[in-house]
Amino acid sequence: MVRKFEQLPLVFEHEPQTGRDDLLVSERLKAAVSIIDSWPRWPSPVVILAGPVGSGKSHLAAIWRENSAAVAIHPTAGSDAADIAATNPVLFEDADRRGFDDRALFHVINSARENGTGLLITSRLWPMSWPVELADLRSRLKAATVVEIGEPDDDLLAQVLVKLLADRQLSVDDRLIGYIVARMERSLESAQTIVERLDHLALARGTRINRALALEVLNTLGKTREID
Repeated sequence: MVRKFEQLPLVFEHEPQTGRDDLLVSERLKAAVSIIDSWPRWPSPVVILAGPVGSGKSHLAAIWRENSAAVAIHPTAGSDAADIAATNPVLFEDADRRGFDDRALFHVINSARENGTGLLITSRLWPMSWPVELADLRSRLKAATVVEIGEPDDDLLAQVLVKLLADRQLSVDDRLIGYIVARMERSLESAQTIVERLDHLALARGTRINRALALEVLNTLGKTREID
């Protein structure tokens, strides 16, 4: 239900900026960025980016896909993923969440190795935690280059909030950014959601983004950090 004093804002699509120049590089991302930037001189044909939700894996994958002209695949039984990997670099995102067929992924890895194309996989979990039953696939995964991305620190979250707000032609006081960062869930996904909701509410109510609005959004999300 919309309050009487609120107006429904016009809906504008705000596409996430996923170019290399839009990437905010912090210590936790340096190793992963180095791998992406070093393409095609990778230490192994298969690279796995492992990190929590909202850690930046998708942004890095998008950069690599653009630079390498990679094709997105999903190695399921009967898919043509291995054939695609024979002629193109391939990207398999969210391996632990979407699942895969052991033999299909095994053949994709072999195809990428034999043809020198390359495979990038993203996952929330390290590959040794995946439910792999095929011993040959587990062996192939052990030979892959695995790069861990940790949770973003407060400085990076502040930079991300400022950037996301700027993408929407919005700016807020540095003290308000600090207030939000101190209480929000530590993830880039959470930052995206917070900015979207702040923008929507501010437009609907015809008001500036302030502390009361920020607290309302944080309470609505219900995943705030404890303040010492």
